[in-house]
Amino acid sequence: QVQLVESGGGLVQAGGSLRLSCAASGRTFSSYGMGWFRQAPGKEREFVAAISWSGGRTYYADTVKGRFAISRDNAKTTVYLQMNSLKAEDTAVYYCAVRDPGTTAWDQRRGYDYWGQGTQVTVSS
Repeated sequence: QVQLVESGGGLVQAGGSLRLSCAASGRTFSSYGMGWFRQAPGKEREFVAAISWSGGRTYYADTVKGRFAISRDNAKTTVYLQMNSLKAEDTAVYYCAVRDPGTTAWDQRRGYDYWGQGTQVTVSS
């Protein structure tokens, strides 16, 4: 089993920044890719960013490219999402997830097999 606990969400004004954290336990963290997704009210859960097991490869949705940065600290078994220049449309519940190593997809929900409970990010305009 894998446990993922997100933190760092909150209320921020447009143009501001937040850093989300996702602490993992129960699996060899450094062996797996990790991803961040988000879900706004009434919308499907969508891909935000992903990072390979070593941190050497990162992937971003076009909507956040240049504003968000994903990183990981394998010693702390934690993955981060630094979010800058936040916009009202970034408002959502943000989830971290463990990537299924048997999949080729980085930006598809079906490519991830363990999920955290989510953390709310609200950006006021």
